[in-house]
Amino acid sequence: MQLGSFKPYSLRHDTMGVIERINNLSHHFRANNDKVIFIQHDGTSESIFLPGTSDWEILPELNREPTDITISKTANDSFYKTKLADTLAEHGITELFITGCATDFCVDTTVKSALSKDYKVTVIADAHTAAARPHIDAQTVIDHYNWLWADMSPTKYKISVLRSGEVIAG
Repeated sequence: MQLGSFKPYSLRHDTMGVIERINNLSHHFRANNDKVIFIQHDGTSESIFLPGTSDWEILPELNREPTDITISKTANDSFYKTKLADTLAEHGITELFITGCATDFCVDTTVKSALSKDYKVTVIADAHTAAARPHIDAQTVIDHYNWLWADMSPTKYKISVLRSGEVIAG
């Protein structure tokens, strides 16, 4: 959910709706004293999303608080050579609620990586987004991955795919 992925904002499916739902979820988790973690891609090796540039910045519409954690990553997988697993262990976090940008790249890779590491994973079906791809529209990408995750073979846990309102309602 960085500026470089949203030029223009209309590039991604339902950008403002996804932002609103992520903000609502973040508020809900903070109110329950849960951690909110932002993952920020450092694309130095790709000459994109360079730290300190506007493309690298988290979308300004996303509500962030001083208690939130930001983890830098360099690959689609938020766990790959990052501090994410250590940070989760430090805070006793074993259950993840995943939102974000690039449904078919960063979100998918992180979901599958978390599952293989035996985290309890819930993907928020209406709080991840994608752009249209050469042979498929963005809504179909999102629908396909929501279906795929919900139907994946479990490891320790089965992936849950829930809408943001279901998570907030408890």
